[in-house]
Amino acid sequence: MGIPTKTFEELLVWQKAHKLVLSIYSSTMRFPKEELYGLVSQIRRSSISVAANIAEGYRKRTRVDKQRFLTIAHGSLEETRYYLILSRDLGYCDISKMMSLLEEISKLLTLYYRKIATV
Repeated sequence: MGIPTKTFEELLVWQKAHKLVLSIYSSTMRFPKEELYGLVSQIRRSSISVAANIAEGYRKRTRVDKQRFLTIAHGSLEETRYYLILSRDLGYCDISKMMSLLEEISKLLTLYYRKIATV
């Protein structure tokens, strides 16, 4: 995190968030058709929001603005956590790898937030 980056794509936290989105898309392709406009739509939207808010916050000029977008990303990550739990409990998919990745993203978001706070 101490190395300056030129784009949000170089941020490890964004790379991991993007990987989670891809994993969720792959997994939800196998969900029941009746969930297309329900759970599938919601979990995809919330996971995309994590990566998108990291990207959007990257170019914000002030520390407060950057932190606001990271806070939104973290909220969306927790929303995604719930949808993953629901997906598991409904028997739609195995979430163990996605939850592991989600935990890693959560820790990285916290570190990135703290780093911005000290700059």
